[in-house]
Amino acid sequence: QSNATVGASGSWCQGLDIPSELFLVLGLVSLVENLLVVAAILKNRNLHSPTYYFICCLAVSDMLVSISNLAEMLFMLLLEHGVLVMRPSIVRHMDSIIDMLICSSVVSSLSFLGVIAVDRYITIFYALRYHSIMTLQRAVVTMASIWLASTVSSAVLITYYCSNTILLCLIGFFLFMLVLMLVLYIHMFALARHHLHSISSQQKPPATHRGGSLKGAVTLTILLGVFFICWGPFFLHLILIVTCPTNPFCTCFFSYFNLFLILIICNSVIDPLIYAFRSQELRRTL
Repeated sequence: QSNATVGASGSWCQGLDIPSELFLVLGLVSLVENLLVVAAILKNRNLHSPTYYFICCLAVSDMLVSISNLAEMLFMLLLEHGVLVMRPSIVRHMDSIIDMLICSSVVSSLSFLGVIAVDRYITIFYALRYHSIMTLQRAVVTMASIWLASTVSSAVLITYYCSNTILLCLIGFFLFMLVLMLVLYIHMFALARHHLHSISSQQKPPATHRGGSLKGAVTLTILLGVFFICWGPFFLHLILIVTCPTNPFCTCFFSYFNLFLILIICNSVIDPLIYAFRSQELRRTL
């Protein structure tokens, strides 16, 4: 690169100085919101269904993001101000535990978004057989399997974080879930469009369950878009670590890692707002 290019890019590669207070405030707001969502689902018997149980698990995943963020920031502040004195080995172990919580929340959030999309797909295309397909027992087995898999995978990821293979597996999982959900949503909205055409041609009112299901599909699409915007930069960060760790432009991108963390926390803040405003039953309970 020329000296002019280096000078111009240097000002952009300083990163962002994000105050610790912003991390703490967003973490607390997210924690309270997701606690309210979980409490509302547990309290209202009308919300005791596989769909809302999956949403509850997604809220718990967002809570993990908040808790791990709050724990890490408080831990760092106590160390910086000399209130907490620990040996470096203990600090490393604590950091690994917090990183495991973050990675577990990433994997579980992706998994539950995919499961919710599949559940909504079954609701629309197999409405009459939904209760025989998605039984409570199968929902419990699915939830337990996801939590177990996310815990094990996060432990492996933190243990072998220097391996590009592990990072590629995480990136591949992210891309697979995105493609899966996009395919399901495209199919659902194709049905919605066909359904609207048939209504306009026959001048008949739409079926109630179809209308509610398609509204739910819109909600999940918004959730997917928010998730992609908030988590996309983080996964792009991982891709650049694998493909161009020493490239000047990639190292410039790395300097904005704190911004990517803020976006991740914003995702856990926005999700409960979407539930509260788009689910009438949940909004009434809240």
